Amino acid sequence: MGKEHDLSFLAQAVDLAIHGVEQGAGGPFGCVIVKNGQVVGQGNNRVTVDNDPTAHAEVVAIRDACKKLGSFQLEGCTVYASCEPCPMCLGAIYWARPDRVVYAATRFTAAEAGFDDQFIYEELDRPVAGRKIPFTHFPDERLLVPFDYWKRRGDKTLY
Repeated sequence: MGKEHDLSFLAQAVDLAIHGVEQGAGGPFGCVIVKNGQVVGQGNNRVTVDNDPTAHAEVVAIRDACKKLGSFQLEGCTVYASCEPCPMCLGAIYWARPDRVVYAATRFTAAEAGFDDQFIYEELDRPVAGRKIPFTHFPDERLLVPFDYWKRRGDKTLY
């Protein structure tokens, strides 16, 4: 795929972002996922319309693509996002394992529009005890049973 293909698919992601804003679905974010030159997943931000803080465009598109492809991984795919993915979407993208990501606006452009994720990047760099939302680790061996069960299970699918 060349630069013109990338630009074409990015334009589709931007159109989805605009559509989402027009529909009042959430922020100005859109995403398309492409495999072998075909769109296999798409989404726009749906946070406010779905009352779902995880319904970012990239997550919606990943869910759509994985469902259509019948796979929990996006091998051979490219993610086209109207904006640089936030930390949550970045995590989802890495778990989905596409071949690459192409984006238009930067996280700094998003911050200027009121979508500033810098505090999350800063929180990730803090020790757990110093985070704004308290996290409490409860170290009790009895609570590790799910992981012991998983390790013993012979018919598991690794991901």
